[in-house]
Amino acid sequence: MSSSILQYNFPTTIRFGAGAINEVADYLIKNDLKKPLVVTDPVVASLDFFKSFIQSLEKKNISVEVFSQIHKNPVKSDVYLGVDSYDANQRDSIIGIGGGAAMDVARAMVLRVNHREDLFKYDDLIGGDIYVTNDIPHFITIPTTAGTGSEVGRSAIIADDVTHQKKILFSPKLLAKTIFADPMLTMDLPPAVTAATGMDALTHNLEAYVAKMSHPLCEGIALEGISLIAKSMEKAVKNPDIESKSNMLIASLMGAVAFQKGLGVVHSLAHPMSSLLDTHHGLANAVNLPYGMKFNIAGFEEKFRRIARTLEIKDESGEGVVNFLFDLNNRIGIPHKLREVGVKEEHVETLADLAIADFAHPNNPKPVSREDFKNLYLEAL
Repeated sequence: MSSSILQYNFPTTIRFGAGAINEVADYLIKNDLKKPLVVTDPVVASLDFFKSFIQSLEKKNISVEVFSQIHKNPVKSDVYLGVDSYDANQRDSIIGIGGGAAMDVARAMVLRVNHREDLFKYDDLIGGDIYVTNDIPHFITIPTTAGTGSEVGRSAIIADDVTHQKKILFSPKLLAKTIFADPMLTMDLPPAVTAATGMDALTHNLEAYVAKMSHPLCEGIALEGISLIAKSMEKAVKNPDIESKSNMLIASLMGAVAFQKGLGVVHSLAHPMSSLLDTHHGLANAVNLPYGMKFNIAGFEEKFRRIARTLEIKDESGEGVVNFLFDLNNRIGIPHKLREVGVKEEHVETLADLAIADFAHPNNPKPVSREDFKNLYLEAL
């Protein structure tokens, strides 16, 4: 990929390339936005690039307020606190900068600013999107990881503070107006974070491709995302350069576009680990991915053959794909077993209860029962 900044208008305006973040100040001025609330997580808020970014806005006489009191796996109270800050500081726009957690909180805040009933009234799983009727503030996203692709999303996943059950807030209105996707922001990520977030992006592309709904547009995008990640992941983790990081960032964006088609069993295995054990979402997906894909092979051999060809592996069977995934995890330092990331046998029953209640698996190509979830956890343990 070239180092110049490219523009894609799909599904919204994306400014993509090294240095894209430097365009934000002039963009705000052009759109008469003088008081953004910048929403991020505590780690990103402490980084040098973030401080430089805030200074670049302040130099142009933009009044910046930062909100970073968010959990690794966001909860409703994070969103309410953020909107309190938006109100108290009389903000006129929201900039979400960071990984999936920051994007989810920022997007949920964007919803709440002009929709003040209980946040979970807008839960998409109970048809709550019909209540998203008011305008939303001007919303900009800036990803710092190549993983969730949340920057191009229309939904936010927020957990209940008490039950830990994840709710999905959705509306086409929640799409960012403009995305500034700058691969330079991902250059200094620790290898373990690059690996976990990269496997998250691969999971999105793979699950979207095999998800049961018919959507040829998403399937084409997912296959190209799979190809880019297969070619770039190991380099991006072990010896990053701008090309490998650019490929991972665009593949992450593509995964999030593709999973408009749906996700599946792997995400329903991973989500409960985040809510119950606070496991990093990408890491939870990464460890579960080979097992979930193996579960899906029977009856979908042709889809797996297409994936194998996209990966350019010799064994064009589903088993070949699963072996590739185990090998890739091995090469980038992801464990093969759930016990290595804190799951114990005593957690399995609760995890299975949460997994069967999760929103992702109804789009899996084949049905998944509670017993299936329990067996998958035990197999991966």
